[in-house]
Amino acid sequence: MRIGEFAETAGTTTKTLRFYEDQGLLPPTERTPAGYRDYGPEAAARIDFIHRGQAAGLTLAQIRQILDIRDHGHAPCGHVRDLLDARLIDIDQQITQLTALRDNIAALRDDAAEPDPDTCSPDQVCRYL
Repeated sequence: MRIGEFAETAGTTTKTLRFYEDQGLLPPTERTPAGYRDYGPEAAARIDFIHRGQAAGLTLAQIRQILDIRDHGHAPCGHVRDLLDARLIDIDQQITQLTALRDNIAALRDDAAEPDPDTCSPDQVCRYL
């Protein structure tokens, strides 16, 4: 399947496919006698894996590590588990930070619920921030 047709089928762009190939996420594909890329079904499975990795919040570098492990004939399951563990820790930290931010903003909003401009000093822009 040529690159344009494959990109459409895979839900991506030709530019992305070329980028993935340059970055080692996709192995160089077969070429037709005219020099066109000719993608097989294994490329579709690989693109699907890349998309699922991205949906889980993994970076392309992390996805490439997983693919390299698999390409060298090893099961990457333990490595994937470790990456997902780290991702969960990151997400939990982000949730904690966002919760603290939300609480802070809610407190600021509550302070500003009944604004009283007369209580602001001339050198303040707004006493609620």
